[in-house]
Amino acid sequence: MKNPVVQKFTPFVLLLIVAVLALFVPQLPSYAGEYSAADIAWILVATALVFIMTPGLAFFYGGMVHRKNIISTMIKSMVSAGIVSVIWVTFGYSLCFGESINGVIGNPMTHLFFKGVVDGAPTLQGGSAMTIPLLLFALFQLMFAIITPGLVVGAVAERIKFTSYALFIILFIILVYAPLAHWSWHPQGFLFKMGALDFAGGTVVHISAGCAALAGAIVLKSRRSKLEQQEIPPANIPYVLIGTGLLWFGWFGFNAGSALGANALSVNAFATTNTAAAAAGLAWMFFDVLKGKKPSVLGFCIGAVVGLVAITPAAGFVGIPQSIFIGLVAAIISNVASHAFKLSRVDDTLDVFPCHGIGGMVGMLMTGIFASKYSFSVSFVIFKFIATIMPLRVTEEDEELGLDASQHDEKYGRNPLKS
Repeated sequence: MKNPVVQKFTPFVLLLIVAVLALFVPQLPSYAGEYSAADIAWILVATALVFIMTPGLAFFYGGMVHRKNIISTMIKSMVSAGIVSVIWVTFGYSLCFGESINGVIGNPMTHLFFKGVVDGAPTLQGGSAMTIPLLLFALFQLMFAIITPGLVVGAVAERIKFTSYALFIILFIILVYAPLAHWSWHPQGFLFKMGALDFAGGTVVHISAGCAALAGAIVLKSRRSKLEQQEIPPANIPYVLIGTGLLWFGWFGFNAGSALGANALSVNAFATTNTAAAAAGLAWMFFDVLKGKKPSVLGFCIGAVVGLVAITPAAGFVGIPQSIFIGLVAAIISNVASHAFKLSRVDDTLDVFPCHGIGGMVGMLMTGIFASKYSFSVSFVIFKFIATIMPLRVTEEDEELGLDASQHDEKYGRNPLKS
């Protein structure tokens, strides 16, 4: 696999095979069943809102790295939309929501190429009937799957090869995300049957991504700039503000849409989401002031995202006043963890684990602790495996040049060598 010719042709050949196989899977849309027009309209909007979180994340991360790595960082989040969408339609959705195999994983053949999804009944195996088409549910879930590996980018930014990260996305979706989603959200999943509560992805999305990020940072080791204790200022703080706004906006679909209907539960989730983000943004900023810093744009933005992460698993299960407390506590704990990580040897570039991993754990029950161990272990093995078959980290020369130029032959603004 380390043969450069094989690496060059394999991705295109695999995509070509999938495209050809798709020609032999005829499907005619047939939406039999009783649906709620209001629920369909809201979940369509929520699905689009969750998707906009991916470019929002790209701006959020892109604004915090060095100028010479902006494009490289942003594309690693965005390319997830392409890779995961193709996997999801072929067999990814089946792994998550197909016929359950002992509550551990879905049968990949159940909905191969969305068989039985376009014309399927609006229900999941062993679950109650839904008021929206099964296809809409599948698309809504796709957006969660897209953003999850995109979150990991922040921990491995500025030093991982683009092709290696693309392979990580594939393996992560199959080996980490799909099992966790099946355990937690499929009516026959073993965690679901135990009564575990994960309203909108605290475990499946944020804790899994946060722990995968920690694994990636450990395997890739520190950037040269951290070893030399160089302080790298954020490339574009307005990008961070734009990204935060898009994430906050999209998170209403993320959490309120998880009610799967236009109902009172979605309204409560909408309110708790906004309140927790507001409280956490202020808490992070004011806590920095207590430590002798000035109130910063980055502080408020990072805190707000931590609050969004922390409220996610509980958005539909807690009251609005309690969401203030959740946001405040999550922000303070993540702030302390972020500072501790900066003093450690682990180089989590953009504090993904302190923000998403720990922030998600604050919002989760015991289930979150169990699932986080699984995500870290499997992701660590995935990163190690990739390193054995192809270069995982860029060379020192490429790292110095910047990944925008070395990986994509593109640049942001000025010549990165002169920035």
